[in-house]
Amino acid sequence: MPQGVLPFKYQEEQTTTGMTALAGLPVYIELAHTLGLFESIDRNLTVREDGQGWSDRQMALAFLLLNLAGGSCVDDLEILEADDGLRRIVFKLETAGLPRKERRKLERQALKKACRALPSPSAARRYLAKFHDEKEEQNRKPHTAFIPKPNQHLKGLDLVNTDLVAAIHARSPSEIATLDQDATIVEADKLEALYCYKGYKGYQPLNVYWAEQDVVLRSEFRRNMSRVLRQIWTANYGSTC
Repeated sequence: MPQGVLPFKYQEEQTTTGMTALAGLPVYIELAHTLGLFESIDRNLTVREDGQGWSDRQMALAFLLLNLAGGSCVDDLEILEADDGLRRIVFKLETAGLPRKERRKLERQALKKACRALPSPSAARRYLAKFHDEKEEQNRKPHTAFIPKPNQHLKGLDLVNTDLVAAIHARSPSEIATLDQDATIVEADKLEALYCYKGYKGYQPLNVYWAEQDVVLRSEFRRNMSRVLRQIWTANYGSTC
């Protein structure tokens, strides 16, 4: 572009190989390795028991990167997959510790884009569905605040969270634990999301925050409870409060 009122010009780079707009993400990958997150996933998550498809740690990495990059749904995995620089970083992670011959083979496949670095949205949806228990959903009653019991995969995820918090505490021990428990409204566009008292649709997860460590210990995903409580009141007393 020609120079305008400012004393510089814009120049378009013709090649994009190796470039990424998400250069901050590798720091979190290194942090996850330092804290032993992926090893804990290998021990506690058994969604991929048959060894077919994407592994539990590969799925966890994809969801981690998706959230850190500001993704709002699994379809945004395609945006990450299209980032050539991020693809190279993920493949470097996958090939770490492999023999030179296998590493070179995977690197060539990555350059030719013969295989994906991150799971497809459809694969991600199938994986997440494993954490859902339809039998528990059948216990949900109208106008009630209901939290399904966790299945084995959710229990495994809870163990991963325990290991992560323990690793953080081991590196920065604290004799005091000030816990702040509060519900946070998260805006959402899903059809089944309910309107909250602030006037928009969303969900209301309950979070437990450890002040000294500046870390969220636990988060229980819930529907918008203010709307649910209003429904309960209406069902019992016949009018809204």
